[in-house]
Amino acid sequence: MSEAVKVDIWSDVQCPWCYIGKRKFEAGVAQFGDDVEVEYHSFELAPDTPVDYEGSPLEYLSERKGLPVAQVHEMLDRVTGIAASVGLDFDYGHVHQTNTVKAHELIHFAKSKGRQLDMKERLLKAYFVEGRHVGHIAGLADLAAEIGLDRAEVVAALEAETFLGDVKADVAQAAAYGIRGVPFFVIDGKYGVSGAQEPGTFTEVLQQVRAEREQASAAGLAK
Repeated sequence: MSEAVKVDIWSDVQCPWCYIGKRKFEAGVAQFGDDVEVEYHSFELAPDTPVDYEGSPLEYLSERKGLPVAQVHEMLDRVTGIAASVGLDFDYGHVHQTNTVKAHELIHFAKSKGRQLDMKERLLKAYFVEGRHVGHIAGLADLAAEIGLDRAEVVAALEAETFLGDVKADVAQAAAYGIRGVPFFVIDGKYGVSGAQEPGTFTEVLQQVRAEREQASAAGLAK
C-alpha cells in the first residue's frame, strides 16, 4: 500500500485512558504492519480547571463528579492497574491536576517542528508517571528542551499564545464531529473508534481501510 493510512486522534494530556489507548493503538499499528500517519488534536476534558489546583486528583474527581472519595480511590486503583498491563507506571500520588491548554499549545508548537509525537509522549509521561507540572510555561519549556526543541522559542510561543487558535480549532472540530469523550480516533477520515480499545480493534479497522483501497485500485485498473 503506497499511501499511509491517516489517523487523527483527539486526546488530552491529563486523560489516563488517552495514554492507555495510545499504547493499545500503537500495538494495533504494529500488528497492522503498514504505514500509518498519526496526528494528535487537542481536547480539554476540564477547561475550567485552574492552573494551580490545590488538591489531589482524588479530591478533584470527587468534587467534579460528586462521588465519595473511597469510590474515586477505587477508580484510580483500577485505571492504574490497567495502565500497568500496557507497561505504564501511573503515580497518582504525585500527579499535579492542572489546566492543559498550554500543554496543547506546546503540542501544536512541536507539530510545527515535526516533533508532535515525541512531545505528546513526553507530556503524558511527565504528567502520569513523573509527577511533573504541565500547566506552567517554564516547566513545559523544560520538557520541550528535553526532546531537543529550542527552549526560548517555546517560551516565546506560549507567552504569545501563538498556537492557541489551533487548540481552539481542534476543540471546535471535535464538537462538530460530536466527540464528547477521549481518546477518539478518526481513521482514514471516515471510521471513528472511541475509547482505549484493544489492539485488535485498531488492527481490524486499519486492515479494512487497506482492503477498501486495494479494491478501489483494482476496480480502477479494470476500467
